[in-house]
Amino acid sequence: MNSAPGIYAGAANVIAALMLLLEFGMLRQALVRDQVRLYAVQSALISVLAVVIAADRGLPDLYALAGLSAALKVVAVPLVLRRLLPGSVDVREEPPGVAGSHTLSPAIAVLAAIGLAAFGFFAVGSFHMGGPGAPALALAIAAAMVFVAFGLMIIRKDVASQAIGFFSLENAISLAALVVAAGLPLILETAFLFDLLVAVVVFGMLTRAHHARTDSLSTADLTRLRG
Repeated sequence: MNSAPGIYAGAANVIAALMLLLEFGMLRQALVRDQVRLYAVQSALISVLAVVIAADRGLPDLYALAGLSAALKVVAVPLVLRRLLPGSVDVREEPPGVAGSHTLSPAIAVLAAIGLAAFGFFAVGSFHMGGPGAPALALAIAAAMVFVAFGLMIIRKDVASQAIGFFSLENAISLAALVVAAGLPLILETAFLFDLLVAVVVFGMLTRAHHARTDSLSTADLTRLRG
């Protein structure tokens, strides 16, 4: 007879499920600013999970990681993204590419994302990787998030949404890392955050340069470039 999941396993599963729902929300949102808000909430859940694991396993280093993650992902990254946006109103009133630019219709995009999430979930679930230290359900959901984040970067054709997709992909990887290897040294955990910081700077420079050249954030304009 299977015992009920512990506090950590149950919290990890719930937080992973909420993060996946937020990922679908980013995909469905018409406004980039709303995507940024959802990303901030998703990032906050990562910090909450780190605190839960720290309390459950007695890993004080994770408290510091949770604080650093919240400062960077919940505050700094959304602030930088908002400053890069020239403005977000309804997609019908915005220049193409600023917000809501889909290569597929929203309904088809969501269906495609559901298919990607199901593939990632069942593919990782088939390996039966789990145990007291690694809830299998949370790990499978993290894999589903990875595929949905890739889908967000492919389906949306504006630079800002693609950046958010990349950053949410990092959240999915952070979720998997916390579930599988929460006891890694703090220096290794914080290295991922510095990688994210570098990515924010690079995406910021690309976004500003692209908008200055084309007065749009749409990557569809890149097809007009010739060597």
